[in-house]
Amino acid sequence: MRKESKTTDLTTGSPRTVLWHFCLPLFGSIIFQQLYNIADSLVAGKFIGENALAAVGNSYEITLIFIAFATGCNMACSVITSQLFGAKKYSSMKTAIYTAMISVAVLCGVLMLFGIISADWLLQLMNTPKEIYADSKLYMDIYIWGLPFLFFYNLATGIFSAMGDSKTPFIFLAVSSMANIAVNIFFVATLDMGVAGVAWATFLCQGVSCVLAVVTIFRRLKHISTDDTNEDNIELFDLNLFKKFVSIAVPSILQQSSISIGNIIIQSAINDCGVGVTAGYAAGIKLQNLVITAFTTLGNGISNFAAQNIGAGKLERVRTGHKAGIQMVWTICVPVVLLYIFGARVLVSFFIDNPTPLAMDSGAYFLYICAPFYFLISVKLATDGILRGAGMMKEFVIATTLDLILRVVLVKILVVPFGYLGIWAAWPIGWVLGTGLSLYFYRGKFANRNTG
Repeated sequence: MRKESKTTDLTTGSPRTVLWHFCLPLFGSIIFQQLYNIADSLVAGKFIGENALAAVGNSYEITLIFIAFATGCNMACSVITSQLFGAKKYSSMKTAIYTAMISVAVLCGVLMLFGIISADWLLQLMNTPKEIYADSKLYMDIYIWGLPFLFFYNLATGIFSAMGDSKTPFIFLAVSSMANIAVNIFFVATLDMGVAGVAWATFLCQGVSCVLAVVTIFRRLKHISTDDTNEDNIELFDLNLFKKFVSIAVPSILQQSSISIGNIIIQSAINDCGVGVTAGYAAGIKLQNLVITAFTTLGNGISNFAAQNIGAGKLERVRTGHKAGIQMVWTICVPVVLLYIFGARVLVSFFIDNPTPLAMDSGAYFLYICAPFYFLISVKLATDGILRGAGMMKEFVIATTLDLILRVVLVKILVVPFGYLGIWAAWPIGWVLGTGLSLYFYRGKFANRNTG
């Protein structure tokens, strides 16, 4: 048997050391991944205006629906690949990867058709202000054509991580994200392309990153072989593996999609507060999503760790990995929370040139209210990684969906007496419920057993 040296076995060594070495490049990757969205908002707000920032932020809530599907596919492929890699079933692992790629290609085509047909309806559903409607629609139209890049890049990163390689996607993202910032500024500031320039910059740079990642995956797979299997005889599609892929992907997609739909409902309430609040929220949520997505990605790393060890039958390492994961995310939480609380207004001002008082206040108060609770949500996302790695998708979906439902209900209730401050308060309240449920499900599976 011959394995590519860049793959890593997460079933040996100190769980704490293994997780830190594996997850830190993932953390760096998601920082650069979020630079795509931050660059969009930053360039739109600074070089075009407050309305352009509001338009990009408004469209972002719809793009989260597509990101939900891509993330669900990433999770499913990553968990299955991790378990097969940990069990050293390399031929089945390759078939699982090929099956996932074929499935994602079909799904992506369907979603592109849906996006083209329904973009107007979704924008109307959010009560998009007429001042930003045209730019929101333009951004969406370009974004939809780039969905194949989004899906296959996410699939590729899931495969890299499943095989213990978190450095390669980091390198791709670092280069493409920096290029995206430069191209954004060139298209908008030099060529005066407006919101279209913001969208096209992301389209081009993410496309290059996707192509490089997929090509590297195929090259990597050629170097992973087994003595008893002829490469030409490996199946490209397996129905049983497809069913397993669906069983993990669908709950993840439903959960992520419900979050996106809930965010659209929340966005409609925010839009009713005026363009100033919408612009402030666009800046605040970009900064928050940078943190939440980072924790989610670290949770995915913990999920890969758990899945490989479960595949190898080393359950005693899972609980140790969970504790190490919480220590890791809390280490990151401390500087972020301090920065967001004491530097909120400065950070919001990065996104908006000469912001109105309403835009500045609404964006800053969003961070003041939510940032202290990052310690709580980081525990949930680390715990969710264990639940996914163990295939506990039902519990994972319940914890996150109930959090969302409570948040949406609270937005509708609290916006009347407290305005946008009531909307912002719904986030930490929902996080309390979601974290409690995730820890409850985790303890029921692992903490009361002899797992080391």
